[in-house]
Amino acid sequence: MIDQAALVYDNTQIRWVGNEQELPAQYGNEDSVDCGQRLVIPGLIDCHTHLCFGGWRGDEFEMRLQGRSYQDIAAAGGGIRSTVAATRANTAAQLIEKAADALRGMLELGITTVECKSGYGLERATELKQLEVYKQLNEQQPIDLVPTFLGAHLVPDEYQRNREDYIHLLCKGLIPGISRKKLAKFCDVFVEEDAFSITEARQILTAAKEAGLGLKVHADQLSNSGGAQLAAELGAVSAEHLEYADQQGIRALARSGTVAVSLPLASLYLRERYMPAREMLDGGVKVAVATDFNPGSAPSYHLPLAMTLACLNQQMTPQEVLMGTTTVAAGAIAAERQIGSLLPGFRADITIIDSDSVNHWLYHFRANACCGVLKSGQWAKALKQ
Repeated sequence: MIDQAALVYDNTQIRWVGNEQELPAQYGNEDSVDCGQRLVIPGLIDCHTHLCFGGWRGDEFEMRLQGRSYQDIAAAGGGIRSTVAATRANTAAQLIEKAADALRGMLELGITTVECKSGYGLERATELKQLEVYKQLNEQQPIDLVPTFLGAHLVPDEYQRNREDYIHLLCKGLIPGISRKKLAKFCDVFVEEDAFSITEARQILTAAKEAGLGLKVHADQLSNSGGAQLAAELGAVSAEHLEYADQQGIRALARSGTVAVSLPLASLYLRERYMPAREMLDGGVKVAVATDFNPGSAPSYHLPLAMTLACLNQQMTPQEVLMGTTTVAAGAIAAERQIGSLLPGFRADITIIDSDSVNHWLYHFRANACCGVLKSGQWAKALKQ
């Protein structure tokens, strides 16, 4: 952190940053904005969301409080399958309206980039509909969207007796077409007992890699399934969840440089263990923090709340958490050379927090401490003086 700092941006890029007393003379007469000793940070990056979905699942909230597990609810027809039915039934216009409302709330919190997954269609038309929604929203509002294809979220009901046919649809039909149309930057797979096996996930991710998509893995969320090792083996940009990752998985992530994405809101809502972030950081793993915003296990896009939870429940320092939602989060979407840092040449995505330090901001939780947002050098949320 730099006290008494000055930052210069021109159009969409940062040009200079440092101590105000060292400001180059060429910038001395430029128009300036006084942030009033507030905290100036890179625009926040939520690097794991399921932004586009139909319906909500508030009834499951009570079921979990009564002791029903995630797996119990799914077996009874709830969970992801419930959202799949609702998303298939919604029009693109309905999905756009709902996601756009969430994005407005995210921007108010200081979030300027959002990774967003499909995975609530589980058939060609609706998976493409979700990705098309992201394409349209990316053109209609200021937050940058980074789309991920998650057709391998679950095997849909209609393929339960011939899951090989669904994997063939993913590998030979959807993945090549989505890559050609540039509808997604990444492909993700949910590796879990009730989702996809390691062997199936390797087949799907290999097809995605051959098609030119980056790789992500939902790994070790509800059990130690070996997802972390698979992500490391295939050179995935990120392994996400990792609540049950073991020592072997942690060492593999450290060697590969794959970012571990912590999702503390999901742990809170599911009352599951938290990802062992302290152990991972001490073992050389890069750790990002995201919301997992979705209608079931993490129905909140409040990234600052997730940040405070990461401090309290995962022994991450406020500085580590800030890095995990900026620089490291940028690495989880392969954008660490463009966003996530306040350095010359980086995009002028800048969030201003009404606090004098990172420690105080994350310790003194408030509904919203963000008081101004610059997106690509333009005020997306006017600074409150």
